Amino acid sequence: MEQELMRIGVSLPNNLLEKFDSIIEQRGYSSRSEGIRDAIRSYINYHEWMGDISGRRVGTITLIYDHTKRGLSNAIADAQHDYTDLIKTSIHIHLDPDNCMEIIIFDGDGEKIKKLDENLISLKGVKYVKLNTTPPAEKL
Repeated sequence: MEQELMRIGVSLPNNLLEKFDSIIEQRGYSSRSEGIRDAIRSYINYHEWMGDISGRRVGTITLIYDHTKRGLSNAIADAQHDYTDLIKTSIHIHLDPDNCMEIIIFDGDGEKIKKLDENLISLKGVKYVKLNTTPPAEKL
């Protein structure tokens, strides 16, 4: 069954587009559109997976951010303080003069974990966020 295609416009920084084009070439996509469709499918699958996170969960949130972005370090700390009932510890690593990595280790309610993750993703200057979660050991 053939689906109707919709044309959209996207504005991207040059460095992001160059990296994307490189991946498209490496993976053998015939066009940017094919790569963008694949990336959107992956994004949709991730959010569907996020919808299944419930009950008690343990895991990590890893984020990389530009610590030179005014107020960002404080916003990340504030977000963590809002979820002290979940967060067991965090690790802070200086990657280079501008970028830091934070690994947050949590144990708690899946719905609250999703809110923390989405809060961190929405902060301007955060470049990468990855949530890894599993049920606690007694449920495996």
